[in-house]
Amino acid sequence: MTDTKIAADVIEAENAKHAAALKDDYAALGAQLARRGVDIENVTKKVSEFFVAVPSWGVGTGGTRFARFPGQGEPRGIFDKLDDCSVINELTRATPNVSLHIPWDKEDPKRLKAHADALGLGFDAMNSNTFSDAPDQAHSYKYGSLSHTDAATRQQAVDHNIECIEIGNALGSKALTVWVGDGSNFPGQSNFTKSFERYLSGMADIYKALPDDWRIFSEHKMYEPAFYSTVVQDWGTNYLIANTLGEKAYCLVDLGHHAPNTNIEMIVARLIQFGKLGGFHFNDSKYGDDDLDAGSIEPYRLFLVFNELVDADYRGVKGFHPAHMIDQSHNVTDPIESLISSANEIRRAYAQALLVDRKALEGYQQDNDALMASDALKRAYRTDVEPILAEARRRAGGAIDPVSTYRASGYRAKIAAERPAFKAGSGGII
Repeated sequence: MTDTKIAADVIEAENAKHAAALKDDYAALGAQLARRGVDIENVTKKVSEFFVAVPSWGVGTGGTRFARFPGQGEPRGIFDKLDDCSVINELTRATPNVSLHIPWDKEDPKRLKAHADALGLGFDAMNSNTFSDAPDQAHSYKYGSLSHTDAATRQQAVDHNIECIEIGNALGSKALTVWVGDGSNFPGQSNFTKSFERYLSGMADIYKALPDDWRIFSEHKMYEPAFYSTVVQDWGTNYLIANTLGEKAYCLVDLGHHAPNTNIEMIVARLIQFGKLGGFHFNDSKYGDDDLDAGSIEPYRLFLVFNELVDADYRGVKGFHPAHMIDQSHNVTDPIESLISSANEIRRAYAQALLVDRKALEGYQQDNDALMASDALKRAYRTDVEPILAEARRRAGGAIDPVSTYRASGYRAKIAAERPAFKAGSGGII
């Protein structure tokens, strides 16, 4: 039996407040969609089957490079993190898997799996850390990891990633995400070609350790912490990596790691076209990083990304099964509430993309009718699909209004009383 952290009667009582309105709204939306030739039940079924992994690190309070302001009831370790992640899934029914980050989440795999099983959770892609130094490591990553000039440092980074694979294999994970902060801060500091060659060599060693049914995701990021050059700086370099390593290597697209105004949806289309889209880290960005909740700044862009994903599914692209993960840092909100909201916004974009009239859009594109093609997308995007999202949650045993239900449960106050408070004043991104 699943160990629930939110009492069932709390969810039932909160749902009772909204049930009548949801029934009316769902029926009204169903009638509206029927006039457009869309079966609302089909859309609801697909939304119910769409899941996104939550990051273990996301349930703690993040920070900037200047300061960190701890919140109440922060998790003391991975077991508390799993408890918090289970709350998100209980309320949204959209996040049954957790993405772990080693070494911070390193524990006995048997204990981890048992705890996750009791909470009804599984494990998504593993995440390694070679962008900061662990207390007991022999060699520093100050000047790089997989691309470091020192062979021993590179081998340490390779060994760490292989350890992540071994831990993940014991937990039932099927993928490894590798992001490195390697790069340079001054012109001339690094040889661009040699540093990339060293990176590729290290990744090849990691690739060899992958089980047959695993995938490896390389993630690109244009800057930070290296502010002059970054070894894996854009999707083109990322594609070269995946293509060089082999058929189990794919590109991970983090929505917040691009320059402002970058056409991310076209990048997604290109990677789909050439069979190298591995998955996503969902978040949002105003300038150039990924610390904002998904859909909080550019919800239309999120929809356009999902338009490409639904289009690929519509066309029957062979072997198309991207991984969906959230990657956010929460500085001023309750992390659980932000992750609930993000999971909902990601499903919203998916539901809206399912409403696009694909045949009509194809016709407009064929006729070069730019206005009507754009309108076909906007018509789907402007549709209020909240009744579909809420009904999908309700049918699965979740909350019609998950944030208000979470607040009504008193979970944050409960764990704040159980978990020691963190001292404020620390600096740096964690």
